[in-house]
Amino acid sequence: MVPGYDAAMTEDDLIARCFAPIAGPDALGLRDDAALTRIPEGHELVVTKDALVGGVHFFNEDPPASIARKALRVNVSDLAAKGADPHGFLLALALPRGTAETFVIDFAHALGADAQQFGIPLLGGDTVSTPGPLMVSITALGRVPTGRMVPRTGVQPGDRIYVSGTIGDAALGLQVRLDPSFGQKLSSTQLDHLLSRYLEPQPRLALAHAMRSFAHGGMDVSDGLVGDLSKMLRASGVGATIRLADVPLSDAATAMAVDEKAFVTAMTGGDDYELLAAVPPAQAAAFEAAASAAGIAVTLIGEASATRDIVMQGRKGEPQAFSTQSFSHF
Repeated sequence: MVPGYDAAMTEDDLIARCFAPIAGPDALGLRDDAALTRIPEGHELVVTKDALVGGVHFFNEDPPASIARKALRVNVSDLAAKGADPHGFLLALALPRGTAETFVIDFAHALGADAQQFGIPLLGGDTVSTPGPLMVSITALGRVPTGRMVPRTGVQPGDRIYVSGTIGDAALGLQVRLDPSFGQKLSSTQLDHLLSRYLEPQPRLALAHAMRSFAHGGMDVSDGLVGDLSKMLRASGVGATIRLADVPLSDAATAMAVDEKAFVTAMTGGDDYELLAAVPPAQAAAFEAAASAAGIAVTLIGEASATRDIVMQGRKGEPQAFSTQSFSHF
């Protein structure tokens, strides 16, 4: 039994009421100890996992619906980066003692709506109690045609480096949450944009097909553009020249990035959940066209090189180094 709930509600009641309605058929009604799932012939399974902890990855006062959406979407973003189509997900939910029943109902409702939107049904999981804080861990499964997963290690010399959407909004939104005066010069519309990008990321799932069709290498930007791009290049054993002046910024981020400290935050902060793609020059036009057809903006920000040198060119073309390249989990 999970403390904090109606005395008549057992853990089985909680699962049956809140989570069984959003589960897919492979979950067997969440009445078994495991799910039974099949993938189409000629496909491989892509597996990813992310855990979110209250006070670290979200604010404890955030709405349960937003916490649920963020937890699922960061995993969907990983699948998109690998060029995978969603298959299903497993949920582990550690609820602090005294959690209100309405919290879980709202959480499950939003989770179910997102699961339907992204075509990724709940397959099963576990619900436990904890002294705190709230912890949500999701394991997401995706399908990709055999041999077509887009690896982090696949970047080749000469590849063009693209990034989707805009960068830095979430990190700047977090700064505004921590210190409202940080965004005092922004309009209410600009502030809302930054805050929403931090609270509820938008995974670029529509780009998955273009990723597996045209990209040599890819990953999502979760811990900061500079750091994550450097990780991908090092994992591939290549270098690159990256033009930070070409990194796409929203109107709100552009207004804030007049300040150099805010610009550094945008380049190195986390929670963007945009996609990086390394595309061979011969496929660049096709990749751009496929992204456009999918409704996702992509921007060319640099080229990979045979050397292992990673050159970040600042906004005036000068070499730019960063004391901290990305968010650190430890």
